[in-house]
Amino acid sequence: MSADQLYESFFGLTERPFSLVPDPEYMYWTPEHKRAYSILEFGIMSRAPITLITGEVGAGKTTLLQKLLSDINDDVTIGLISNAQGGRGELIQWILNALDINIDPAAAYVQSFRVLQDFLLSEYAAGWRVVLIIDEAQNLSAEGLEELRMLTNVNSNKDVLIQLILVGQPELRDMVNAPNMKQLAQRVSANFHLPRMSSETVPQYISHRLRTAGGTGNEFTREACDHIFKETGGVPRLVNQLCDLALLYAWSAEENTIENRTIQAIIDDNVFMNRAANTEEDKS
Repeated sequence: MSADQLYESFFGLTERPFSLVPDPEYMYWTPEHKRAYSILEFGIMSRAPITLITGEVGAGKTTLLQKLLSDINDDVTIGLISNAQGGRGELIQWILNALDINIDPAAAYVQSFRVLQDFLLSEYAAGWRVVLIIDEAQNLSAEGLEELRMLTNVNSNKDVLIQLILVGQPELRDMVNAPNMKQLAQRVSANFHLPRMSSETVPQYISHRLRTAGGTGNEFTREACDHIFKETGGVPRLVNQLCDLALLYAWSAEENTIENRTIQAIIDDNVFMNRAANTEEDKS
């Protein structure tokens, strides 16, 4: 029996409200998330060569992308690459696969690039824009980032034929701002860094997800929410992990409200594995 089958009916929920799977339906629009999404939309509408979105692990970047994909206009051909790695030649294969362009994997780099260029030109001629999203872009090498920059040189009548959206952890911004990446940085027309949630936002976030799953939104006391913020540092993914455990603990104790002692019991039992790292981060 899974955790959701254990506590869902007990709390009157239709599903687990704190799943770790990105789900646009559960998106809580903090002011920062609204601004990040606006930057994504602006980047596409303004035909920005490169749009850059960064944030901590679990800050909600991938959920924003899922929302963007569901809202994208019909005149846009979009490709999504998640966690691409490799050097020159391998990245071009990732791009071709993301755009559903069939080519022999053993083809030479020049041939692969020509096929991609021909595809971009044909899409442009048909009135379509091509947007390539690279999630977890901090895993790319400097060579890979430079290869992406070269893609923005492919143009027709001064129009950019492919727009790039780079999404990743904070170190991605450092990589783009490195002295040897000045040409890449100059192509970034829109960028935003998504911070962690504040102590005031966390209770609202928790209540929102509970209501979305059919709950009242009052299952967690304010003291419990404050403790959750302390243990997670406001990172949405970690908040979800701790809240999921809290619902499980409260169900096992037949308690309809999650109080501070429930959160402390989880910490004392050492089942919330991210606590030590977060505590150190909060002190720094």
